[in-house]
Amino acid sequence: MKKLSLRDLRKAKGTKLQVLTCYDFQTAALLNETDLEMILVGDSVGNVVLGYDTTVEVTLAEMEIFGKAVRRGAPDKFLIVDLPFGAYSTVTQGVHSATKLFQNTRCEAVKLEGAFPYQLKLIERLTQTGIPVMGHIGLTPQSVHQLGGYFTHGKTEDDAARLLREALALQAAGCFSVVLEMVAEPVATEITQQLKIPTIGIGAGPQTDGQVLVINDLLKMGPRTPPKFCPPVADLYELRKELITQYLHNQRK
Repeated sequence: MKKLSLRDLRKAKGTKLQVLTCYDFQTAALLNETDLEMILVGDSVGNVVLGYDTTVEVTLAEMEIFGKAVRRGAPDKFLIVDLPFGAYSTVTQGVHSATKLFQNTRCEAVKLEGAFPYQLKLIERLTQTGIPVMGHIGLTPQSVHQLGGYFTHGKTEDDAARLLREALALQAAGCFSVVLEMVAEPVATEITQQLKIPTIGIGAGPQTDGQVLVINDLLKMGPRTPPKFCPPVADLYELRKELITQYLHNQRK
């Protein structure tokens, strides 16, 4: 499959884009051989691979390491890498962090959470510099302590209106796409209809322009039960455990 460009993605409104999050060379190499449109190296690497309680602990240096590994494995995929917590607390810091991440990982875009005025200014600066940006609203895991936990957003009229305003503001600031995480389905549908850029849902219903899932959840590669919005298609954790158990048993004969 031909590697998508930003121009292709801008024309992808109304299609069903598929995005998977992965963090390592081998998985990326596998995905590079499929017709998947985009790969995200998410700061969820903190929870999934590094065993942190939240994504807040993930550093820029760690995102560089995992981003570079995935780039080496998937040179033919449009790659997005998350800017981690604390890497864009100001516009100046955000420009420095995004430039470093963009150059060192050779990704096609960076992703950042939120739509506060300084973040919108940062997005404008980055896109003017030549760094494409994917937005992210709804549940923003880097703000989980401020938000008070993990829950669906947009359940009230005011919250729904706020999310629509944020989505439109991210589009105006220059984002080529916006992730809607754990946004109430009617609100995600309305935002998708209002925006000219693609929306990528995660736990936001089927009416978005695309879906993003963590491949470790999709294949159940770990001991924890995946989120409700990601029913696994396999249980590789139990399968691998069974295979290793059989191997050890055979070696002791």
